[in-house]
Amino acid sequence: MLTFNNLTIGYNKHPVIHHLNMHIEKGTSVAIVGPNGCGKSSLLKGIMSFIKPMGGSITIDISRDKIAYLPQSSTVDKTFPMTTLELVSSGLLYKKSFWAGLNRDDIRLVNSTLEKVGLKGMADEPLKALSGGQIQRALFARLIIQDAELILLDEPFNAIDYKTTVELLKIIRMWIDAGKTVISVLHDLKQVRDNFTYTAILSRELVAYGLTEEVLTGDNLDKAFSNSFYPHKDANICNK
Repeated sequence: MLTFNNLTIGYNKHPVIHHLNMHIEKGTSVAIVGPNGCGKSSLLKGIMSFIKPMGGSITIDISRDKIAYLPQSSTVDKTFPMTTLELVSSGLLYKKSFWAGLNRDDIRLVNSTLEKVGLKGMADEPLKALSGGQIQRALFARLIIQDAELILLDEPFNAIDYKTTVELLKIIRMWIDAGKTVISVLHDLKQVRDNFTYTAILSRELVAYGLTEEVLTGDNLDKAFSNSFYPHKDANICNK
């Protein structure tokens, strides 16, 4: 479904990921782990075409409207004048015109989805009235409504409580069981071991990729966290 071919991406001509070669099969669950600043979030942005490759390519075997993306919660502006219903219903835009408006079936779908994520009765609440955990639940509701084939999650459990994390992990496992491809940036290695079949360890370059039980080793993690601040010796693209 997804292939990275000698991919280099970065900002202001400075790569954060160098010469990445990796293939992700349809229907697999993949955790992306590694030190801060090693390119994990940038990789997801590259898949979404928010960042253009500096070298190499990303090949995706599905249409863009079949990809759902959850950014880090810190990127959500709670002061924006939007209700919970409006946030969640934005997940329908891939199949509805922006100006078409919501019909009764759409509103019923949003409300039933809000109930699934523990936000029953909160459709008319403004974003500024929601806690961080409630915002994250609403964002997961938007993903559910999109019904995408490829789901990208960037640190989905950052700064939320244990109960919310457990309930949202159940949703992720539901997607995995349904045969969707799920790629998630994570820091909690127990969450990775318990929920994701494959793991990619990044440290500006690919340290290891494969079955989680085989890849998530002390040696690989030590390598990732010890070389994360050193530039790749072949990254001559930095001089462009």
